[in-house]
Amino acid sequence: MRLLIIGSLNGQIGAASQIAISRGAKVSQVDDIEMALMSLRSGKGADMAMIDVNLPISHLVESLSNERISLPVIACGINTDATAAANAIRAGAKEFLPLPPDPELIAAVLEAVAEDNSKLIFSDPAMAEVVRLADQIAPSAASVLINGETGTGKEVMASYLHSKSTRADKPFVCVNCAAIPENLLESELFGHEKGAFTGAVARRIGKFEEANGGTLLLDEISEMDIALQAKLLRAIQERVIDRVGGTKPVTVDIRILATSNRDLAEAVREKTFREDLLFRLNVVTLKIPPLRQRPADIVTLSSHFVKKYSEMNGLELRPVSEAAMEKIKRNPWKGNVRELENAMHRAVLLASGSDIGPEAILMPDGSDIPSSGAVASEMTSSAVSNPAGGETPLVGRTVADVEKDLILNTLEHCLGNRTHAANILGISIRTLRNKLKLYSGEGAAVPQPSAPQRVSY
Repeated sequence: MRLLIIGSLNGQIGAASQIAISRGAKVSQVDDIEMALMSLRSGKGADMAMIDVNLPISHLVESLSNERISLPVIACGINTDATAAANAIRAGAKEFLPLPPDPELIAAVLEAVAEDNSKLIFSDPAMAEVVRLADQIAPSAASVLINGETGTGKEVMASYLHSKSTRADKPFVCVNCAAIPENLLESELFGHEKGAFTGAVARRIGKFEEANGGTLLLDEISEMDIALQAKLLRAIQERVIDRVGGTKPVTVDIRILATSNRDLAEAVREKTFREDLLFRLNVVTLKIPPLRQRPADIVTLSSHFVKKYSEMNGLELRPVSEAAMEKIKRNPWKGNVRELENAMHRAVLLASGSDIGPEAILMPDGSDIPSSGAVASEMTSSAVSNPAGGETPLVGRTVADVEKDLILNTLEHCLGNRTHAANILGISIRTLRNKLKLYSGEGAAVPQPSAPQRVSY
């Protein structure tokens, strides 16, 4: 955990720093927001920022957003009233921490941000075999490709590999290739010089330089544009990068890990992924099985999440009833660990008896969770009648026509959410976007994302 403290905090900086250091954090301190931005641009990096509540927090949050720096901000202050704390949260701070510092409170905040990402929770033999291989290759410098469905825990596995490597005391930096627009991803990876493009207000160190000496995780690498893949290949082969707008190459020393929820060999055949880059990345491949193939982990993870969210919400720890556990084990968990975690979080909040019963195991909209049998029956029936959801028979229709209906109806079912629809359809978000662009050009009505709903419990 790299902690950046912004402001003097009226002399409380020393105490807060010492507590954080004693909990394993690496602490740096700057006096104001501009110095903080300079530190982050220089590649020093941080996993969390603590800022004096009297500083302009909204300016910090806006500046981080404009420069695409992902950093949770915690406001803190001395003898601060509730109004100041509320204003800090409205300005974009994730939490408010009162000072003088309480050791356990600071520890809880650090743990909540870190989320113990390098800790693997498992008990199933299928997962144990993957972890055994991970332990064997972790100390090496080899590139590793981590493959698995969405939500299986690929990023957690990457963090675990780093924690077991010889670079464990060096930075672990992650960049999500799917979440950053294509025209900005090169700058995000390799950095840029001031004035290199509109919005480049200062030199910015990219993720490659920020991870120097440590590990760089390229999350969902299959979504990277093929033109940028050539530059990435050179960086991996030669350990040399060029900042956007720069004139001098920069040498880096990093270990590369990459994740994908797609079959990259298939992407190579589709000419959306470079074969030579695939060969560079998958010196070793770790394939994480989906949760439905790890039945013992369903039980272990359910108990883990119940304990986690009971403590987080200050609630009494209730056991999961036998009936509820049977219901949990019957669910196919298409969203894997991520979906199970959300379900158990809801169950902790909704349970009202002495234990967590089956009535608390619900879908996000409050409907009941279907069993795997019900899901299979529903999918089979739908596929036979019409995968697009209407009454039109399949005979006499083209494959392209059926595919179009399937994609548009799935998108409508997901309220226009492209990511959810792509996951259900089993295609990449880029493929989905290309299909929708084609359909839109043909005059079809393409469902747009709905405004997010505010849910309260």
